[in-house]
Amino acid sequence: MKPNTSKFDKILNASEQFGKVNHEPDSSKEVQVNSQQKTMPFSDQIGNYQRNKGIPSATFDKSKVYIVGSGIAGMSAAYYFIRDGRIPGENIVFLDQLSVDGGSMDGAGNAKDGYIIRGGREMDMTYENLWDIFQDIPALELPEPYSVLDEYRLVNDNDPNYSKARLIHNQGQIKDFSKFGLEKKDQLAIVKLLMKKKEELDDLTIQDYFSESFLNSNFWFFWRTMFAFENWHSLLECKLYMHRFLHAIDGMKDFSCLVFPKYNQYDTYITPLRKFLEGKGVKIELNTLVKDLDIHIDTEGKVVEGIIAERDGKEVKIPVGKKDYVIITTGSMTEDTFYGDNKTAPVIAIDNSTSGQSGGWKLWKNLAAKSPVFGKPEKFCSNIEKSGWESATLTCKPSTFTEKLKELCVNDPYSGKTASGGIITITDSNWLMSFTCNRQPHFPTQPDDILVVWVYSLFMDKEGNYIKKTMPQCTGDEILAELSYHLGIINQLDNVVENTIVRSSYLPYITSMFMPRAQGDRPRVVPEGCSNLGLVGQFVETNNDIVFTMESSVRTARIAVYKLLNLNKQVPDINPLQYDIRQILKATQSLNDYEPIFGEGILRRVLKGTYYEHILVNTDEEKEEHESFFTEQLNKFQDWMKELKV
Repeated sequence: MKPNTSKFDKILNASEQFGKVNHEPDSSKEVQVNSQQKTMPFSDQIGNYQRNKGIPSATFDKSKVYIVGSGIAGMSAAYYFIRDGRIPGENIVFLDQLSVDGGSMDGAGNAKDGYIIRGGREMDMTYENLWDIFQDIPALELPEPYSVLDEYRLVNDNDPNYSKARLIHNQGQIKDFSKFGLEKKDQLAIVKLLMKKKEELDDLTIQDYFSESFLNSNFWFFWRTMFAFENWHSLLECKLYMHRFLHAIDGMKDFSCLVFPKYNQYDTYITPLRKFLEGKGVKIELNTLVKDLDIHIDTEGKVVEGIIAERDGKEVKIPVGKKDYVIITTGSMTEDTFYGDNKTAPVIAIDNSTSGQSGGWKLWKNLAAKSPVFGKPEKFCSNIEKSGWESATLTCKPSTFTEKLKELCVNDPYSGKTASGGIITITDSNWLMSFTCNRQPHFPTQPDDILVVWVYSLFMDKEGNYIKKTMPQCTGDEILAELSYHLGIINQLDNVVENTIVRSSYLPYITSMFMPRAQGDRPRVVPEGCSNLGLVGQFVETNNDIVFTMESSVRTARIAVYKLLNLNKQVPDINPLQYDIRQILKATQSLNDYEPIFGEGILRRVLKGTYYEHILVNTDEEKEEHESFFTEQLNKFQDWMKELKV
């Protein structure tokens, strides 16, 4: 039912702005100047002012919503249709080919058969859209009126996250990870990349741009293993990550910049969100494969008129009205997963000639065949050697491995507190293997004597140091042997194998969203001309946000709802910390390992005793620059400016 807003009719009817909102403002292009016409917040002006309840431009009581894919993006879309679009929950239906909800946000198993988590989530405090939802979703374990966000804060505010063994080598010895080790030319290359326009970076790879010294630095070890970047991945996406996490660069060495949930991603996020949606009447129809959309396309636009699906082996067509809405999750990072266990390696029955044929990819390909506005899915699913890697979940009873793990953890992993604090990367591993032990228990019903550990590697084509096979060729026991070798406990392998269940997952598309891309390869959230169709997930274009995060999935869902319903609400651009002089200076000092940066001595003298003297990080031993005060600094500045223009 449309709310009674008659008291405001004079204002709304006279407004030139009402119904003409830019739902996805772009901070990389906006000049932030106040004017008489400026009524909405600036593009990245985040905060409670954005929490207004928008007045719908029409009544949507009779509208039906069909959401293809029940992952975090689809569930977020349902949430925003209900909260901001005022669409009744019973009008919303999920259609998912899987037998369980959650999409890539998984977590399942038990102590007897072994737990499995195909991936993890490293969370940031600046995920404004994610926290916008979860400050309203009832908590998993706390009583009313507490929310998921309240639980999250309770854990992380009282149990700080950091790592004491971010890098190890030489059979389990902790390696010095206190420095990024970037040469001056590589620091300058990062600055130049940040200053480049996005349009200049189409189809370029990271190794096209950065030098060997950068690719061999500690910084790149931290970066690539934390985010799963390969050298052949998109330079544009790497740039966007640097903007997005500029404020966190100094905490990447020890993961003090991160916050983690109490449990795995499924129980932490999907379970409470699903309960909320089902409580509103939302229906989830599993084992339903959506194959295509019937879209009427003419000069006036593109309107979805039907959904072509398969249910119980029979094809069905679901009619869609002009005032109904369809949300599609395009592509999938976890489709075609191949599984292994202690005694068997994943049987990988796919190659480049057969990739991209599973449900999520075929649906996107069918859409792309109708119009160029739906993007180019083949750019992302056609080279699995460059988009795939393997992970393994270890269900561990007490053993030599768990004792060694205790030595590498911040707290005893059985204590319930921060354990490894994030991934531990083995720098001399041929596979570039990393492993992590998050807070335990990782599952709500996990027994007290069980630890769940997650392992993954980036290099799929290299033989192991101990097991002379690639990781995808290995059984779970062989993965344990390779890990035990790098931990210096290979002589106790029998004990480790006897007490560890391994469930491995080979994921052909897990970093497919990082593949080099150009403008137009990914569709916009609401493609040009579409009036009742929105695309969400990791394979759609946003202005400045990154991929491979829950935040980006939620952002796409929110944009889809606001645009399709034409709500007088905006989705703020990413947190503006990249423009904060304090964060820029801190990042500059950090990248230089807190050695004096150019002009630091002058800046400290100018700011000393002023309100702004705190914006520079004070090192343990404040170092003075032994150069002439003005002349040499000015010459350096001029040389630096010349280099930036190259």
